[in-house]
Amino acid sequence: MALFYFSGHGLIKSTGGYIVTTDFKQYDEGISMDEILSLANQSDVRDKIIILDCCHSGAFGTPATFGTNAAYLLEGLSVLTASRDSESAIEINGSGVFTSLAIEALKGGAADLRGHITPGSLYSYIDQALGPWDQRPIFKTNVSRFTSLRTVQPPVESATLRKITAYFTSPDMEYPLDPSYEFTEEDVAIKENVEIFKNLQKFVGVGLVVPVGEEHMYFAAMNSKSCKLTALGHQYWRLVKEKKI
Repeated sequence: MALFYFSGHGLIKSTGGYIVTTDFKQYDEGISMDEILSLANQSDVRDKIIILDCCHSGAFGTPATFGTNAAYLLEGLSVLTASRDSESAIEINGSGVFTSLAIEALKGGAADLRGHITPGSLYSYIDQALGPWDQRPIFKTNVSRFTSLRTVQPPVESATLRKITAYFTSPDMEYPLDPSYEFTEEDVAIKENVEIFKNLQKFVGVGLVVPVGEEHMYFAAMNSKSCKLTALGHQYWRLVKEKKI
């Protein structure tokens, strides 16, 4: 994997976009985004990721020589930019908002249930966080599969996640509950059921399971209802069944 990251000033001219280097001068402001794109496209590295936090960075990947807005990314290249080609990149207290969000995403905010952070999840996290701002990040990619940029501690341990196929023998079944699953009911609580219920609640917390007929799992147990897998839960059930987790 090769990563190119730049945070600084950006410029757009009739000849395309430029990242402005510290030694810039008139008519030689910095490095052409088209030149960086050409080098990335020529690289033999399997996975190439380019992240730009600068004004007009959305121009990257659409060479000015083409005369169109079509992206020209060869296989294996992903580009994440702080703004559209017509927008500025917001700074607060000398730090780019985009970069600050990217750091939080890489710390775990953009991780999936297995702890993997991909270029796609990084973009999704930043895009949602920038919702109120007058700045839209851009994501361009030409890949057949996402590579993990970083792996962090997953929100649910893999050993716990693998129990999903034990609790739900098929992805469409409902798991029956009753008061013995709720630890607060000391007279009827069963230790084994209480442990299962804790795991089911973890699954609820990450969107894999929902209670049936009740708003909360507590009431589903107390009223002897059930719980079931969500659409996302179905996908992770299959991953576990296929021994991919």
